[in-house]
Amino acid sequence: MVSSYMLKDILVYEKIRNSHKIFNLLRLIAFQIGGEVSYQELGKQLSISKNTVEKYLDLLRKVFILHKVEGFSRNLRKEITKNSRWYFLDNGIRNAVISNFNSMEYRNDIGQLWENYLISERLKYQEYNRISSNNYFWRTYEQQEIDWVEEREGSLYAYEFKWKEGKVKVPSQWEKAYPDASFEIINRYNFMRWIG
Repeated sequence: MVSSYMLKDILVYEKIRNSHKIFNLLRLIAFQIGGEVSYQELGKQLSISKNTVEKYLDLLRKVFILHKVEGFSRNLRKEITKNSRWYFLDNGIRNAVISNFNSMEYRNDIGQLWENYLISERLKYQEYNRISSNNYFWRTYEQQEIDWVEEREGSLYAYEFKWKEGKVKVPSQWEKAYPDASFEIINRYNFMRWIG
């Protein structure tokens, strides 16, 4: 049902015959929420070219199923920017794609659901409130990372998403490279003011 209704417009408009490839691509993306996506690797798994993967992802973005987030860098050699992260604009679609509607206590992907939810809601908040922001993630080769970075009005705002409350330190390389940037943890107890 999900593949036939959700992908119908894409398949008709773009005259794509291999609907199962797009659906399998969505499934792979659903399991990689919060992680960087390699088009080459996805292409190998689906037996399609890297260019076809990019085309399909772009179509899914244009029909508001997925949202692409690029890596942030000010050209520091230690920062990774070549791969993107992809998020669903609706967790319900993600759950349908992977056929998992279990309640929270039975989920092993709670962190991914939480991150996806916060990002999709933040995008809506920015749109509704006309906040002009460049949105990124940040990661270094030493595995230091920040889930969400907003660049707006000449300032940087960094956010780390945590389902469970706990202490999280600002990544040392971020603090060193961007000492004027703010840093905040978004968790279950403070998220409402962040998404409006």
